[in-house]
Amino acid sequence: MTMAAVSLEEAAHVVQLALTPVFLLSGVAALLNVFANRLARVADQTYSLISDPNPPGDRERRLRLLRTRSHALDVAVVLAALSGVATCCAVLLLFLGAVLGASGATVLFLVFGGAVVFTMGALAAYVVEMLIAARGLRLLHASLIGLRRSARRRRGRPDRLEME
Repeated sequence: MTMAAVSLEEAAHVVQLALTPVFLLSGVAALLNVFANRLARVADQTYSLISDPNPPGDRERRLRLLRTRSHALDVAVVLAALSGVATCCAVLLLFLGAVLGASGATVLFLVFGGAVVFTMGALAAYVVEMLIAARGLRLLHASLIGLRRSARRRRGRPDRLEME
């Protein structure tokens, strides 16, 4: 089938089909925005720890945690970007499908399936980063509680937990 032989109704149907992956593409773009913001926060926290003239005693542990978080976010960004590329390829294949015919259907399924798999991988890497961040927050909270308890003991005040 040539482009001249495509009717207006067929072209409209192809455009409608091509819009479906665009929703995935807009979701991937939103994910990339979230990943970029979290990566910026990791960078800010790293810079703050490095430039602190009186670093906390657990600075190296925090820096390792931030490095691990940045690696997880790197994976999430790469997978989301690959998902975006695969989604764009799917949209292109949908438009070219009118010319290629059924021979493009297998490639279309593979490309769009790849986009979904890449998106799932990006979300999994994001979950890993969130868990690492939560772990770091719990460790920071525990170290702050330990500092407060030791300060109270130095002042001779009993700890509330010890009184119960």
